[in-house]
Amino acid sequence: MTVAKKMAGTMMALLLCAGGAGAQQMYKWVDASGKVTFSDKPPPANAKPIEIKAGAGGAATVPLPYALAQAARAHPVVLYTRAKCEYCDKGRTFLKARGIPFTEKTVQTSADEAKMKEAGGDGRIPFIKIGRAKSTGFEAAAWNSMLTDAAYPEKTILPSGYQYTKPSPASPPEPEAPKADDKGKEGDRKAAPAPAPGEKTAPPGFVF
Repeated sequence: MTVAKKMAGTMMALLLCAGGAGAQQMYKWVDASGKVTFSDKPPPANAKPIEIKAGAGGAATVPLPYALAQAARAHPVVLYTRAKCEYCDKGRTFLKARGIPFTEKTVQTSADEAKMKEAGGDGRIPFIKIGRAKSTGFEAAAWNSMLTDAAYPEKTILPSGYQYTKPSPASPPEPEAPKADDKGKEGDRKAAPAPAPGEKTAPPGFVF
């Protein structure tokens, strides 16, 4: 085989490898000059972070480091808790110490219980969902493993200005219906008959 053919074979192999790499996950970021870059390699540390909305736990749109934003989008964390629950407190503290954006749902009513069961809980708390993964009860080792599998950073890289949203009921209360008195008054107003043709009308309190 000639040298030229050997070089051609080597180049073909390199192209095939490049093609295989291109089929892997692609990353997008903005560098210091404002240029948008696409690559199969993670962005450098000085790349502009992505913004992620409150759905992952933040009180407002907050810039998060790339790796953390990616994990929060792909595997959002939802923690179900109850008042006066020691292990719920431990679980909440654990997530914050590791720098995990999460949404907290409180379970106080039967409707809250039903919502938690819809999410995969068995009635015991704390109950946590990390993407599709679920766990009942607080176990630091198990939670650590689930978070690592979901590609969350091992150590906190959460921005110092990040604010967690306040806990909300697992089943938000229904909006209040109009009061009966208001309905009655509204009905009376609608039920007032129209004056007959030629009939005199006058303001309230006026007598012909």
